[in-house]
Amino acid sequence: MLELLTDYTVQLVVLSSAVTGATSGALGCFAYLRRQSLVGDVISHSSILGIVGFFWLWFVLTGDGNKSLWLLIPGAMVASIAAMILTQWITNSTKIKADASLGVMLAIFFGTGLTLLRWIQRSSNPIPGQAGLEDYLFGMAAATTLSDFWMIGILTVVSSVCLFVCWYRLKLLTFDPGYAAGLGLSVGRWELLLLSLLVIGIVIGLQIAGVVLMVALLIAPASAARQWTNSLGKMILLAGLLGGGCAASGAFMSAVRKGLPTGPAIVVCLTLVVLVSVLFAPGRGVLSRRRTLVT
Repeated sequence: MLELLTDYTVQLVVLSSAVTGATSGALGCFAYLRRQSLVGDVISHSSILGIVGFFWLWFVLTGDGNKSLWLLIPGAMVASIAAMILTQWITNSTKIKADASLGVMLAIFFGTGLTLLRWIQRSSNPIPGQAGLEDYLFGMAAATTLSDFWMIGILTVVSSVCLFVCWYRLKLLTFDPGYAAGLGLSVGRWELLLLSLLVIGIVIGLQIAGVVLMVALLIAPASAARQWTNSLGKMILLAGLLGGGCAASGAFMSAVRKGLPTGPAIVVCLTLVVLVSVLFAPGRGVLSRRRTLVT
């Protein structure tokens, strides 16, 4: 086990997972507090259409099958943001409620992405490099390269800077959007920025956890952190620590135990952390509240 700590591939995967988990966990606090967990699910599932679509478009334009995150992550972001904009348009233009609109977009984008993926895989003229595209459904952390790590790092820095610079406005928008509008803030623009941050929080982990499981890395750390604190700043910091720690632990467990996929291992670690938080957190935990009722 100790020799794995000096293995370059293991170090890269664990470090990439830790950065991804910390970023996703921190940004997921906004989705959790705004009760938009389903939004994260739609974003992650919609991204498969952008991943496969940009891969196919790049092949049409260049004749080369490129699976670099520098190409696929922008594709995932475009598809995810498009899905959310269409959801908002449907909600505002029809009598369909927001949750139903989210379900419709999830089905359309995810179904279309899977259809395009199967068409590419079963084409009579195979596209070079298409093997492995299906790994984005559940993640393929072992395939992480140094270039992928730099992509994850850049998006982490961008989201962190946006969060720091726009902290008070994002905080106000999260807790009282009506008051924010009354102060003259352009709520629509800030909503789009917040949505973009959530998209970043999800797409950077597609290589690690995959489309299906990525929403857990966004919501679970925030759910656990909320049990321990009432401060947004402390919640974001704690969620980042829990997300990064669980992601790194899951990645290392996967390296130690051959055959154990990284994404599910991370989700198991997150599940344990959430259970401990829900049961034992002071003040909000189940056991703490029972003790209060008894006394």
